[in-house]
Amino acid sequence: MSQTRSENYAGVWGNRIGFGLRPALLMVDFLQGYITPGAALYADGVVTAVQQSVALLQKARTCAIPVIHSQIRYHPRHQRDGGIWVQKAPVMRDMVEGNPLAAFCPQLAPLADEVVITKQYASAFFATSLASLLVADGIDTLLIAGCSTSGCIRATAVDALQHGFRAIVVRECVGDRHPEPHEANLFDIDSKYGDVVSKTAALTYLEQISAR
Repeated sequence: MSQTRSENYAGVWGNRIGFGLRPALLMVDFLQGYITPGAALYADGVVTAVQQSVALLQKARTCAIPVIHSQIRYHPRHQRDGGIWVQKAPVMRDMVEGNPLAAFCPQLAPLADEVVITKQYASAFFATSLASLLVADGIDTLLIAGCSTSGCIRATAVDALQHGFRAIVVRECVGDRHPEPHEANLFDIDSKYGDVVSKTAALTYLEQISAR
């Protein structure tokens, strides 16, 4: 008899790691190319994620936990620092300084004292100082919002686990260009690499951190 997906995974994958004691919020690549109609990177799911993430970002700031943003940037003339990725996905060549599509979404723009990590590949950890920064701050839990679910969110969640952090992806606050890869990757992250939680659960956790 064939099994459902949930039955097949039950008892093998899907354990919960839970929240830790010292969180940080990572806002992954909330850039205008993903929310600008007509842009090659435009994704309805990211438009929704931006709207949903405003309250999460505000709560993190109110609770005074570290807030870190990531952005993608390449050499403005040739993008060779994007290596094979920009050959595989030439749409990423828009991510150069001065291109409006590479600017942060205004409603989620970093404050002057918030760290911005610049990256050239999918994971916010790869070839950046993110892991060292989190260790230095004593962080054990990384709340993750941003885009896209099947790309930079998944890669960042996997690397968060591999660097020893609790990867917590906030479901409503991540988005992709199509529901099927979005849901498939959330399922996979939740099964193997971290916890996918509701925005309500994340906000409740931050309230508890604030009270503590």
